[in-house]
Amino acid sequence: MNFSATPGSGDRRQPGKIWRTGWLIGLFALGGLPATGSAAPPAVRVPVRHLENTFAAAAKLAPDFRRVAVLPVAAQTAVGDLAEGCAALTPALWEQLGKTGKFEVVAVDGDRLRQAAGRANWTGTETLPPDFFGYLRREYACDGVLFAELTTYRAYAPLAVGWRFKLVDVRSGQIIWAADEVFDAARPAIFRAAQRFEAPAAVWPFRRENWLAVNSPCRFGRYGAAILLDTMPER
Repeated sequence: MNFSATPGSGDRRQPGKIWRTGWLIGLFALGGLPATGSAAPPAVRVPVRHLENTFAAAAKLAPDFRRVAVLPVAAQTAVGDLAEGCAALTPALWEQLGKTGKFEVVAVDGDRLRQAAGRANWTGTETLPPDFFGYLRREYACDGVLFAELTTYRAYAPLAVGWRFKLVDVRSGQIIWAADEVFDAARPAIFRAAQRFEAPAAVWPFRRENWLAVNSPCRFGRYGAAILLDTMPER
């Protein structure tokens, strides 16, 4: 087939149409590029300057620190947006805890904890009842306990989620690791990092994952939890 139509021939091709066709083909090809043949970009972490409130007692976890009891996600108030956020983001937190692979995790039953300690949710900032850690160690055969508090929850754009974590050795009462950070999608750096965390190898900028990253509270909460949990001591 001859694509070199000459002026005056029956195949009159308009240069504008040829340009538009080529541009569209190239655009669709770009959006559908496979990941093979080039290394996918690494998962993007929030720049260190944004993580202003993290603490680790040591660079690595003790060899005998193997099992952690995770308390129900708590908030300073048991009503309103924070209470709703605690329920909504609990699965996201557990998903990211499982991905760390640094220790076995077991869920503390809120009802049993209320009977034993007077309440189901503890942020880790209160005065704890006598033998609180001893109870958890006996009931769950754990070496540590993780306090998880939701400090901020804005479920409409721009999204915002605040996490406060505290990992404590129940045998000594020592704080092993702590983190306290608010992730606000109104900040351009956080907005972009959340998108790239959700789809680090995305070529097409308007794909569904990028939109969900900054419009789904659960996805955004998962991003924040993952970023903070990544600062825990290494195994």
